[in-house]
Amino acid sequence: MYLTPEEEKMSNGEYGETIRKSMDILIALGDIYEAERFVDISSAQVSGVSYKTIGQAGLEYLEDLATDKSAKASIPATLNPAGVDLDHWKELGFSEFFAGKQNDIVDAYGKLGITTLCTCTPYLIGNVPRFAEHVSWSESSAVAYVNSVIGARTNREGGPGALAAAIVGKTPLYGFHLDENRKANLVVNVESELSGVDFGALGYAVGQVVGDGVPYFKLQDQKVKNENLKALGAALASSGAVALYQVENITPEYKNMDIGNAEETITITKEDIGDTKAKLSTSNEVPDLVCLGCPHASLEEIKDLAAIVEGKKIKNELWICTSVNIKAAAERMGYLQAIEEAGGHIVCDTCMVVAPIEDLGYKVIGVNSAKAANYVPNMSGIDVVYDEAKNLIQFE
Repeated sequence: MYLTPEEEKMSNGEYGETIRKSMDILIALGDIYEAERFVDISSAQVSGVSYKTIGQAGLEYLEDLATDKSAKASIPATLNPAGVDLDHWKELGFSEFFAGKQNDIVDAYGKLGITTLCTCTPYLIGNVPRFAEHVSWSESSAVAYVNSVIGARTNREGGPGALAAAIVGKTPLYGFHLDENRKANLVVNVESELSGVDFGALGYAVGQVVGDGVPYFKLQDQKVKNENLKALGAALASSGAVALYQVENITPEYKNMDIGNAEETITITKEDIGDTKAKLSTSNEVPDLVCLGCPHASLEEIKDLAAIVEGKKIKNELWICTSVNIKAAAERMGYLQAIEEAGGHIVCDTCMVVAPIEDLGYKVIGVNSAKAANYVPNMSGIDVVYDEAKNLIQFE
């Protein structure tokens, strides 16, 4: 890779050991993917936060980096979900040991200048790039959203790579940072109107076909919300490795896709959507925990859920996962009160995928996220029911 004189100083350790280590990581990535140079980035989003996923070795690595007081994030950067609600872990049943380790991880990131707001939807809390800006994001669903719905540019980074990019403010110029790699290779004709969990089922089915490619969706003429696109991208990224997709007449770059040169065209029918929804459930039992917000719930989604439960008493447990920012807004709007009076919880900082929910005694979890339905059985050994929230929540 070509390095500017300033980048050479960073790589040689003239600005400290942590910056040197960060440059080593980024140069190695650039060499692997044949990047010619670096590009400046405007923000980062860092994964590798839950103690469940990175463990003691990850904690020690972060604490070692944080000992270099001269090394701080040089651009705005936020964190992916942690393994617990950092403030209310005890009342949710998480262990003091796990919560202590988890807070140590977040504290280490804070010492590195990373904003300790733990969410997989940073674009809902102010980390919002402009169209065509270069960023370095690592949470798979956020990568799909920022590339596709916003039209900024990032590869699907690993946690260490995104952290290194946050510290130096640069990332190697390759992959989806380049125009020539942002072309569709699969056209998807959807012969069914979609609503709710249909979008996740569509993403799950197509992700299995397209892998790490770029799908281009032709939907029926219908209204599509950002929340639907959030669910679609999360599912695409979990069953496949999709970092960019386009939806005709909706996403900002769809006209640039040159779909006449796409390698393949497939059709998704109403029956395909139904079959995929059935496949995503591993149990027919009533869930003892309904866990929503994967990716983290928006204020509009919480508003809709509050309307479902208001004035009723929930029989099973209900967690709605979101950021502390969105929870604060939900409290001001009265949605939090309605949910808590019904017996539910708005849970911050974490989600059912990266939390140690297997230690809390739950047997079956209800989810409206195809991503969660895909990951929870493997990561936690717990059965899932995939359905609309209104069908999962049981009332007395």
